Amino acid sequence: MARARRPHGTGSVYYDDARKRWVGSIELGWTAKGTRRRRRFVAATEAGVRRKIREALTEAEAAEAPTVGGKPTVKRWADVWMENTAATLRPTTWNANRSAVTQWIIPTIGHRRLDQLAPADIRAFHRAMEAKPLALSSQARYHAALSAMLSAAVQEGHAVPERARMVEGPGLGTNDRDALPLDDALAILEVASRRPDASRWAAALLQGMRPAETLGLTWDMVDLDDKEPTLTLAWQLKPLPYRVTRDRSSGFRVPRGFEARQVDGALHLVRPKTKSGWRVIPLVPWMVASLTAWREVAPPNRHGLVWPQADGRPQRDDDDRAAWYSITDEAHVAVTEPSPRQDGPEIIGRRPDLYEARHTAATLLRMGGVDDATITAILGHASILSTKAYLHTDRTRTRAALVDVAGRLGLTS
Repeated sequence: MARARRPHGTGSVYYDDARKRWVGSIELGWTAKGTRRRRRFVAATEAGVRRKIREALTEAEAAEAPTVGGKPTVKRWADVWMENTAATLRPTTWNANRSAVTQWIIPTIGHRRLDQLAPADIRAFHRAMEAKPLALSSQARYHAALSAMLSAAVQEGHAVPERARMVEGPGLGTNDRDALPLDDALAILEVASRRPDASRWAAALLQGMRPAETLGLTWDMVDLDDKEPTLTLAWQLKPLPYRVTRDRSSGFRVPRGFEARQVDGALHLVRPKTKSGWRVIPLVPWMVASLTAWREVAPPNRHGLVWPQADGRPQRDDDDRAAWYSITDEAHVAVTEPSPRQDGPEIIGRRPDLYEARHTAATLLRMGGVDDATITAILGHASILSTKAYLHTDRTRTRAALVDVAGRLGLTS
C-alpha cells in the first residue's frame, strides 16, 4: 500500500541499505550565494530521524526571517528590529536607536547569538562605552535601546536568556545642563543685541524655546499686529532619516500618523512629540519690536521661516550652535563643573549648551514667583489649553510673567 504523500516542508526520509541507517533531509531557506540550504540527519530508526527533522524545523521557525535555518545573531535581529520600528517610532528616537545599534551594539556583541547572550556580554557592551568615555546619560540611553531591542526579540518568539536581559544599566547619572547665572545671561544678550537676529537668542533665554522650535517657526505663526501679540509653536524643524542610509532617492522613513512637511533635503517641519509642545506664547514689547525690525531685513525664503540661513535655506543645527558658541565666546561665558575624570583637574570650563538657555528661562520664571502651571505652559511641558476663554485667562498670566523676566534680562522697550 502506497504511503500518503508527506506534507510539503517536512523533509524526506528514507532507509539507506548501504549504511544500514535511516537518513533524512530538509531544506531550510537559502544561503548567501542563493543556493538551497539543506540539512541531513542520520539515525538508527525512522522515528529518530523524524525527531531530528522536527527539532530543526522548530529551531528555524524560532529563528524566523533574520537567518532562516539558524538562530539569529544580535546583529541580524538588530537589522530586523530597526526595520520593524521604522513605522512606529518618531524619527528622532529611531535615529538614536540606530546610533546605538551601529556604533555600540553591533561592534561589541553583534556576533553573539541571541539565545546565547550572557551577562558578561552586556557588561562588555558597557565597558566599551565607558572606555570611550561616553557621558553616563548617553550610556544609559544606549543601554535602554539594547533592552528594548531584546524585549522585542522575546515578544517575537526568540529565545533570549533572562539573566542577560536583567543586567542593570549604568545608571542615569546627572544632567550637566543647568541654568546660566543671570549675569551670564545678560552678557550673552548684550552681545546678541548687536546682531540683526537678536530675537532668535532672546527667544531661547526669555521664552525657553527649543532650538528645533525656533528654527521651525514661520512668519504665519507670528502675530505682531494684534493688541496682544503672540507666536504659535506648532512645528519643529528636524531631519527625517532616508529609507536607505545616505540614499536620497530612497525616500524618507515616516512613521504611521506622523505629520511632516519637507522643507529642504532631509529637513522637515514636523509636529511636536506631544500636544504639550503645541502652544501659544504672548510676546513682550521688546520681543515685538525686535521681531518687527528683523522681519524687515530677514532673508526671504519660500517657506516663510523666521530665522533661516542667509541664502533663505533652513538653518541647520550645527550652524545654529556655532552661532550660539560665537556669541557666548564673545561674551566670555563658560560653565564650570567637576571633572568626570578622577585624574583630571578639579574644575573644567566648557561652552554653555544652547539648551541651557531654556533652563535659564525656567529658572528666571521661578525666581519671579511664577507658578508651576504657568511655567509649564510657557515651556511646553503641560497639556495644551483647550478653550479660548481659558487660553485668554492664561495668556494674561503668562504675559505678566514674561514681562517680569524681560525686565530682569533688561529687555525693555
